[in-house]
Amino acid sequence: MRIVYVVGTRPNFVKTAPVIGALRARLPEGRHAIVHTGQHYDRLMSEIFLEELGVPAPDHMLEVGSGSHAVQTGRTMERLEPVLLEERPDLVIVPGDVNSTLAAALTAVKMGIPVAHVESGLRSFDMTMPEEVNRIVADRFSEYLFLHSEEATENLRAEGIPDERMHMVGNTMIDTLVALEDRFRAAGTAARLGVEPGSYALVTLHRPALVDGPLLAETVGQLAALAQEMPVVFPVHPRTRKMMESIQSDHPGLSLIEPLGYLDFLSLLADARTVLTDSGGIQEETTYLGIPCFTLRDNTERPVTVNSGTNTLLGLDPAAIAGIPAALAARSNAPAEPPPLWDGHAAERIADVVVES
Repeated sequence: MRIVYVVGTRPNFVKTAPVIGALRARLPEGRHAIVHTGQHYDRLMSEIFLEELGVPAPDHMLEVGSGSHAVQTGRTMERLEPVLLEERPDLVIVPGDVNSTLAAALTAVKMGIPVAHVESGLRSFDMTMPEEVNRIVADRFSEYLFLHSEEATENLRAEGIPDERMHMVGNTMIDTLVALEDRFRAAGTAARLGVEPGSYALVTLHRPALVDGPLLAETVGQLAALAQEMPVVFPVHPRTRKMMESIQSDHPGLSLIEPLGYLDFLSLLADARTVLTDSGGIQEETTYLGIPCFTLRDNTERPVTVNSGTNTLLGLDPAAIAGIPAALAARSNAPAEPPPLWDGHAAERIADVVVES
C-alpha cells in the first residue's frame, strides 16, 4: 500500500506523527511518503517538531510559505499535484483544518485518490473562520472520516454524510502527548525560565480576529494587569510579535519569550496554573492534563473541552481576562476525566481501519 501524508503547520505534525508511526508498523513493506507543505516555515515552529516527534524527514518539501489564503491554497495544489503523480498513492491522509488540509483534499479528490481526514467533524459554526471552510470541504470529499469526539458524529450527519464513512477513533494529538509525557514532565522548562511551577499563566495568541486589529492593544494591557496577580509567560508567535511591535505597546510584567519546541511547551503547559489561548489544540491538551483553560474566542469547534469542565469561553473580549483570578479561586480542585478514547491509542485505531478496509 502506498500512503501520502500531507502536513504543513505546527499542530499537523503533532496530530500526524502517531498515525505515521502506527501505519509504518502495520504496513512495513508499504510506501509512506511525507509531504511538508511549508505553510509554517519558521524553524522553531516547524522543523523542530519533526526532530522531537521522531517523524522521518519529509520526502517532499513544497516550500509554500506565507501568503493569503488563496495564495497558500493555490501554491499547495500546484506543487502537490506532481508529487501525487510521482507517488501514485492509494490513500492521502490529511489532518486538521488549515489551508494545507483543504488544498491536499481538493488536489487528491480531483485526481481520483481517496482521502482520509484526521480530526473530522469539528464545527465552530462560524463561517468567518477560514478553518471552518477548510473542515467542511475536507470532510465532504474524504472517504475516511476519523472522529475524536461524539459531537462530530451529529455534525457530520447534519451535513448528509453517511455513518459508514465515519470512524470514532479518539484524538491523535493526545497520542503524541501521552508518548512524550515522561520527557516533558522531566524537562523543567518553567524552572529554567525562572518561574515557579503551578504559579503562572501561560498565554498563546495568534488568530487574526484578535491580533490583527484594535483588540490586540487592549489584550496586552489586560495581560499586563493579570501579571500583577500572577506571573504571565507568553511564547509569542512570530506573526503576533510583528503586530505587537507595530502597536508599540508597553508590556510591564509580561515574560515575552520566543516560540518553544514541543517538549518545552508541553512542560510549561503541564506546570501552568492556568492557560489563556485562542488555539484549538491547546484546549485539548489542557483538557487531557486537567489544566484550567480560558479561551479568548466567541466559539469553539471543540465543545467537548467545555463539557469536560476544563475550558471556559471568554468571548472575543479582552476585558474578560480580568476575571481569570476570581474564576480560578472558585474552581473545584477535583480532577477532570479525559473524554472517551483520548487514551494514547487513537492512531492504532486509525491503522486498524486503513489496513482492514
